[in-house]
Amino acid sequence: MEKLGEKSFRSKQIFEWLWQKNAATFEEMSNLSKDLRLILENHFYIDHIVLDDQQISSDKTIKCAFSIGEGKVVEGVLIPTTSRTTACISSQVGCSLSCTFCATGKLKLMRNLSAGEIVDQVVYLKDQAENRYNSPLTNIVYMGMGEPLLNYKNVLRSVEMLTSEEGLGMSPKRITVSTAGIAKMIRKLGDDQVKFNLAVSLHAANDKKRSHIMEINDTNNLAELADSLRYFHEQTDSRVTFEYIIFKDFNDQLEDAQELAEFTKCVPCKINIIEYNPIDDSEFQQADKQKVDAFAAYLESKNLVVNIRRSRGKDIDAACGQLANKNKAILKDNRVLKG
Repeated sequence: MEKLGEKSFRSKQIFEWLWQKNAATFEEMSNLSKDLRLILENHFYIDHIVLDDQQISSDKTIKCAFSIGEGKVVEGVLIPTTSRTTACISSQVGCSLSCTFCATGKLKLMRNLSAGEIVDQVVYLKDQAENRYNSPLTNIVYMGMGEPLLNYKNVLRSVEMLTSEEGLGMSPKRITVSTAGIAKMIRKLGDDQVKFNLAVSLHAANDKKRSHIMEINDTNNLAELADSLRYFHEQTDSRVTFEYIIFKDFNDQLEDAQELAEFTKCVPCKINIIEYNPIDDSEFQQADKQKVDAFAAYLESKNLVVNIRRSRGKDIDAACGQLANKNKAILKDNRVLKG
């Protein structure tokens, strides 16, 4: 602002318009002079994401496809329940980890999202919660497309803007970042003493099974993962959430529950058992309800905190693991890249 011949306090005004009020144009910045707005228009642009498509589930879950330029599309989901309203957001276009049960992994990684593109998803979903359901946005989960810890700088910057007084002012304890288990970056989270919650996509508690469904386990095995989680807890004093998608006849046996109970001794934790949501060409099926209940009961008998997460938004492919499964814009873009 000073280089443009303006007072330095103008920068704070513009910052607030961008990060608190989510202004899409300079014309909206009404406390700036008309001349300054024209100067800004001539020198800069505001690179907002744009809603490309929106679907509403029978359970009121909303899935949004956002265009971010270059023919790229990412998805975000608003999940309203009786107790909370959650925005599930993406951190990358596609994903490099290729987990066999996840639709996003089939797209391959196209690029990282900027901090602004991540925050924009939250702002749009927050507006939907307030305007469509008359409900405040209570929680944010980085569980959409991509591996957040492979876009570390932008993810942490986005959390900073979502939680700061100059941004949306959300509590960091209302934010959860989910990772497939990159030990080096989990340690870095500990070094940075982050205040948000950490969730780990585990899905199997022995190396052979986990490597079968998650390639990341070949380079970040369970022993290394456990060691990094112990370090993270020592640095942050935060409890870890383990996510466990349960598959029929693969990881739903009592033996699997015993292995999970043993592994989770590494750190104070809670366990979310997640219903599997089928994707195209998947080798897996949904586990029987009786098996899921028995699995959870065993863990509870070991004094573990367990929640069974039933799927939301399945009819619009907005449930866990389904993002990008049948979104035509995303699949078309992926075909072009493969070609």
